[in-house]
Amino acid sequence: MQDLNYQLKILCRHSREGSYSTRAGRERQLTAIANQLHQLGYRKMGARSLKPKHVEALVQAWLQQGLNPGTIKNRMSCLRWWAEKVNKQNVVARSNDHYGIPDRKLIGEASKARELTADKLELIKDPYVRTSLRLQAAFGLRREEALKIQPRWSDQGDYLQLKSSWTKGGRARSVPILTDTQRAVLADAKRLAGSGSLIPRGRLYIQQLRIYERQTANAGLSKLHGLRHAYAQQRYQDLTGWPCPHAGGPSRNTLSAAERDKDERARLTISQELGHTRLQIVAVYCGI
Repeated sequence: MQDLNYQLKILCRHSREGSYSTRAGRERQLTAIANQLHQLGYRKMGARSLKPKHVEALVQAWLQQGLNPGTIKNRMSCLRWWAEKVNKQNVVARSNDHYGIPDRKLIGEASKARELTADKLELIKDPYVRTSLRLQAAFGLRREEALKIQPRWSDQGDYLQLKSSWTKGGRARSVPILTDTQRAVLADAKRLAGSGSLIPRGRLYIQQLRIYERQTANAGLSKLHGLRHAYAQQRYQDLTGWPCPHAGGPSRNTLSAAERDKDERARLTISQELGHTRLQIVAVYCGI
């Protein structure tokens, strides 16, 4: 028996938390996790050896296997129990969202993607807010990015450049300009903003944000992060040739080896274009 398996078994046997069946199930889960860590190349581990890289590797493997989100979340509960018992709670993030694990309810439910329709857009009176919304839809931008963007500076010919001061986590990135629609939206944004941003002269970011929130609410527009979901799903289809799971396409575990390779490369591209550092987060947008 490997050291890790033995030490985890001892931890479980010394615990009296939960019913007998709960304790037995936890022990089985942790034994399987220890075996998988060994298969992933992490050898000579002990119970106190758990590190963030081990958790990331496990979650990545589970997502690639196409496991049900509920199954993954049960395993995450076991990992958090293990971390707590060895006084290393901070090794495992508190939120499963940190790892890009989809919600249980996402299986079989409607996509979170949102469409920006012309009739709703006409209800937006502020031209800067209206243009920011169009940029969100065309390039998958976050709300803050679409307000702070300086369109003339950002237009680098075949890609849209985003400054670190506009983006979440301070990570500069670029988004390709691939369609006539994107080019038309960007041209309109440049004409409106001139050499500045889509925050009009004389307004602060927080003031423009409040105007954005008020006008979108009055227009009946909500859950606008769904515009990023729609962008991601369209990019997935463009890159692979088939719809993503959340848009009615096949799940990853039904793809051939060649198709899985294309799927992974598409998800990596989308992750970079959306400004995420973890490939797993694309599962939230596109499904698994």
